Amino acid sequence: MPRRSLSRRKFLASAAAVTAAPLIVPRHVLGGPGHVAPSDTFGGALIGCGGRGPGTFQAMSQNLHVQKLAECDVKFLDRADNQTYYTDFRRVLERKNIDLIAIATPPHWHALISIAAAEAGKDVLCEKPLTRFIAEGRAVVNAFNRYGRILQVGTFGRFRESQRRESIDIHKKMASGLVKKCNAVIIKRGGFKVREWSGRPDLRPEPVPKNLDWDMYCGPSPLKPYVKERTGGTHRGYWDYEGGGLSDMGQHFFDPLQWTYAKDATSPVEVTPHAPPAHPEVTGMWGWVELKYADGVTFVLDSGEWGEPYDRRKEQKLVVDLAEMPVPARTQLQKLPDPEPLVTFAEAVKTRKQPGGNPEAAHRCATLLHLSNIAIRVGRPIRYDPVREEIVGDEEANRLVNQPMRAPWHL
Repeated sequence: MPRRSLSRRKFLASAAAVTAAPLIVPRHVLGGPGHVAPSDTFGGALIGCGGRGPGTFQAMSQNLHVQKLAECDVKFLDRADNQTYYTDFRRVLERKNIDLIAIATPPHWHALISIAAAEAGKDVLCEKPLTRFIAEGRAVVNAFNRYGRILQVGTFGRFRESQRRESIDIHKKMASGLVKKCNAVIIKRGGFKVREWSGRPDLRPEPVPKNLDWDMYCGPSPLKPYVKERTGGTHRGYWDYEGGGLSDMGQHFFDPLQWTYAKDATSPVEVTPHAPPAHPEVTGMWGWVELKYADGVTFVLDSGEWGEPYDRRKEQKLVVDLAEMPVPARTQLQKLPDPEPLVTFAEAVKTRKQPGGNPEAAHRCATLLHLSNIAIRVGRPIRYDPVREEIVGDEEANRLVNQPMRAPWHL
């Protein structure tokens, strides 16, 4: 067949016609009503698929379009396929199509997984408490600052509108630096699940379930003989993994108060416990713990489940007598604007602003709980330096601030 020649003029005319033709792009690519563009869709993964797992992933996905691409749990040995289900969180973090990580493991894994996620370029919503011991929290803060990622702890009390107006007023006064001393005493009575999450040291070892990677479950904590109570919700009763009901519920109660009283960047300096002698292996009963900050603000955890109720000081709200303040300070305080609205996790992911309950705030609230448990475990009052983040003059207590990890895991 003879070849047909195509003149330059005809070629240019044909090209122009193609260029002028309307470009039809599907709505699912552009986004719009009823459709989300791929650029607005986030790949998500859940690490720790037990009782809290689905709720944690749902909280992470609120006001975001998240596609769950992977789940990871040490109980997946019977179905791990290296595509959807994993037993090793490191395989999840290797995936480039995953942007957001929901962590709902027991707390002894929170810090290491969060730090690894930040290194891998992921944003994180982590269950409370943020850490198992204090030094882990500083390592988490440093990692998220270093890699510029977002982390929020999974408790949202500071966002409640019912207490927002009062909280803003107190926050302004405390954060101004004009209130040097404060007589506020805030007592939380009950709700700590102390008896429910007290551990049992007398249980006999059992065979490890075939679907459970027990070595990976223990991870940085000591490798102990398996008993089923060390897994599931009852893991809270063992110091190896958490700190009893105090750690389980405390961050819910004190995270909003910490923001209200401008304590997101500091910690108590005096901690006084009222509790029976503690068991070295398992959590147990306690009565109350008093935590006093350098400016006089005092938080009290009163379990109502052991001993006499707290009666050292009466509960009272913040009282600031403006009439007793110098006129310039009074005028300055009255002119202070409201603080910026707290940023949600979704807003933080989109704008890269730090959320309410950010790493520093979450670490400081977890520190409040860890100090309470340390005082209970050593059975005496302790003093804490919130700048150096160490217990003063008590080596036994200070060893619980930075606890050893089982090799090869380390901060």
